[in-house]
Amino acid sequence: MSHITLPEITLTEPDVAARMSAADGDQPPRSRNRRWLAWTVIVPVALASLGVGERAWRSNATPATPLPQPPLVTVSSPLRDTIASTTILLGQFSAVDTVQLRAQVGGTLTAITFQDGQIVHKGDPLFAIDPRPFEIRRDQAIAQLQTAQAKEALTQVQLWRAQQLRQTEFGSVETVDQRAADQHSAQAAIDTAKAAIRDAQLDLEFSRVDAPFTGRIGAHLASVGSLVSGSRGGTGASTLLATVVSLDPIHIDFDMSEADYRAYQRAHGGATPKDDVVISLDGDEHFDRHGTLDFIDNAVDRSSGTIHARATVANPDLAITPGQFARVLVPIGLPAPALLLPAAAVVPDQSRQIVMTVAPDGTIMPKPVEIGGLHHGLRVIRGGLAPTDTVVIDGIVRVKPGAKVTQAAGSILPNTDSDPE
Repeated sequence: MSHITLPEITLTEPDVAARMSAADGDQPPRSRNRRWLAWTVIVPVALASLGVGERAWRSNATPATPLPQPPLVTVSSPLRDTIASTTILLGQFSAVDTVQLRAQVGGTLTAITFQDGQIVHKGDPLFAIDPRPFEIRRDQAIAQLQTAQAKEALTQVQLWRAQQLRQTEFGSVETVDQRAADQHSAQAAIDTAKAAIRDAQLDLEFSRVDAPFTGRIGAHLASVGSLVSGSRGGTGASTLLATVVSLDPIHIDFDMSEADYRAYQRAHGGATPKDDVVISLDGDEHFDRHGTLDFIDNAVDRSSGTIHARATVANPDLAITPGQFARVLVPIGLPAPALLLPAAAVVPDQSRQIVMTVAPDGTIMPKPVEIGGLHHGLRVIRGGLAPTDTVVIDGIVRVKPGAKVTQAAGSILPNTDSDPE
């Protein structure tokens, strides 16, 4: 800013008179007095005007604005580790065993001995059908057995007599043969009666419906007093009573892409799958349940380009219910070196994922990367990033491509609490 310094002007009366004389020459006294008065008025006013103008110019001048500092960000090189190539897939739980309980004998439903939705154990009674008709049939079969046994005892005696008479020549061969045939028929009648007893006893047992295995039962679909129909062989109409599903162990079903399946084949050489998978019920965090990959289908679905796979998961606390969804961490390759970054350092950009790297001169340079699953809470970088790159791991919202930043060194630490292994 420039400053104007005005020289001090001091006019004495002789000076003014001299200047007036020089300027006007010999003027009348009255003219000289008027000119003296004009000088004494104009000079102070001019000096005051100059001072006011300088102060106004100084007050209107704007100070220079300092340039903003580059934003501060935390940077680090990617963390290196040797991990198995994995992928995270969406799976759905399904019961290992699912049974529809249907009546195998007809009759009146007389009892329901469970609460809808409760855990039932193998052998627990669930439904009761009026057993009296089946008890009557069983008693009839027992009576038929007794009749057949009595006849069989008589035929044994008759056969013995015929054999004795044949030895004394008072009987014939034909009579002995007839009595032997009667004895065999009586024995067959005994066998038939015994089978009828077993059949009646089976119907009597089927009048009580028990739990086939331990699991959770659904709502009852028939009420006490209902007349139900049944068919032991499933050839006729039968009344659906309820459904039971097993809970421990439980299956989780998921579909692998063709690319993931090829990577899995290359790593395992076509061996029978017996790999450990890790499951999260809460999205991508807390992989705390383990299962065994024990089934991969024998064909790729032509419409979706995926292949169905299944793992078996222990469920001792019965906390998992068939139909629930979960994330499944599936190993698809052998252990290999990999780069890891915090998940927040990877940002989506339309159809790709990018990370913000810092050039040696402090300029932000975005880099597209290929990402994998999570490992120790960190995102696996499969490609697009070099181990020597400097990546923004904190403060990424304050940067933009091509801008300068101020760097602060940071470190990447694994999160053992979310370790799926």
